[in-house]
Amino acid sequence: MRAGSDPEHHLGPESAKGMRIAVIVSRFHESITSNLLAAAVRTLKEHRSDDENIDRYEVPGAFEIPFLAKRLADSGRYDAIICLGCVIRGETPHFDYICQWAAQGIGQVGLETGIPTIFVVITADTHDQAIARSSDNAANKGAEAALCAVEMVLLDRKFQPKE
Repeated sequence: MRAGSDPEHHLGPESAKGMRIAVIVSRFHESITSNLLAAAVRTLKEHRSDDENIDRYEVPGAFEIPFLAKRLADSGRYDAIICLGCVIRGETPHFDYICQWAAQGIGQVGLETGIPTIFVVITADTHDQAIARSSDNAANKGAEAALCAVEMVLLDRKFQPKE
């Protein structure tokens, strides 16, 4: 696959069938994150994931996502973990610390465990920017996260040892 190409184009209609996916969603900025969650689940189902293979977990905020992602990855129950959250810039440097930790922590989980761990924590300067990335349209990052998870599982399976 070429960089910049559409991942959905490379996924067959039954591409998520049988995959166990965990979706972690932050409750902070719930009006944003609930839209991300809905789009992620809808997209997984469009690609033939069964509802019983999609486990949903809530955490208080983006800071807590890496902790739960690590626990879920270590459990061996999941083919991929989708991490959804939203942080909107305020007047203090708190935004920078939360965003940096969420990004590094989620990335670290994937590298340490070998489980595709998808980072979709919207980091926006304004509430309007966050809404634009979570609206019920093609720009919804939750849908993008689901497609990324499926593609990464399929790619990862190509490198699994043959039995």
